[in-house]
Amino acid sequence: MLSKIQYISHGDTVEEQKRNVLNALEAGCKMIQVRFKKGSGKDFLEVASQVRNWCTYANALLIINDSIEIAQKVDADGVHLGLTDDSIAEARKALGPSKIIGGTANTLEDVLQRIREKCDYVGLGPLRFTPTKEKLSPLLGFEGYQRIAKELESAGLSIPIYAIGGIVQNDVELLKKTGIYGIAVSGMISEATNRAALISEINQTLDYV
Repeated sequence: MLSKIQYISHGDTVEEQKRNVLNALEAGCKMIQVRFKKGSGKDFLEVASQVRNWCTYANALLIINDSIEIAQKVDADGVHLGLTDDSIAEARKALGPSKIIGGTANTLEDVLQRIREKCDYVGLGPLRFTPTKEKLSPLLGFEGYQRIAKELESAGLSIPIYAIGGIVQNDVELLKKTGIYGIAVSGMISEATNRAALISEINQTLDYV
């Protein structure tokens, strides 16, 4: 079962990465995506290995960003692949049928591609500008999510969609109304003064029907 909140790790150093993930787990996050663009392969593996242990202890899912190899090495629960990364088919062949494979999407066409590729979920965005992501795609806004959700419904298609990109707490209820499954966030949780209360409130908002 996918969590409604996916925490995406951030930090320029191994120590920052670990601290931010541990804080998120201690506050109740049940799905962690380790993303370490500025780290070396060795640093990325060190963080992923530590987070694997923490996620096992916390009964949380571990997703590795971009690297099928590291996902295999730490026996992660899955991998998240960008549109220019390795293919979903390669990841499925390497990781097996039981692992979670997520894919980035920026447009309706991307989402349809991800459905054809049999992704388990889509990270769709960005909602708005975010300083934690370089080379942003065109912003979707709430209208973009709503439009894509309607197109999928009309076509009789569905896939769990995580909204991503500069999301703040006040956005969650509006995003829920567009039909998204959950949210993928970084700074909102890392910078919160009371992370546990924030995560609890978001889960309540996303879980109501």
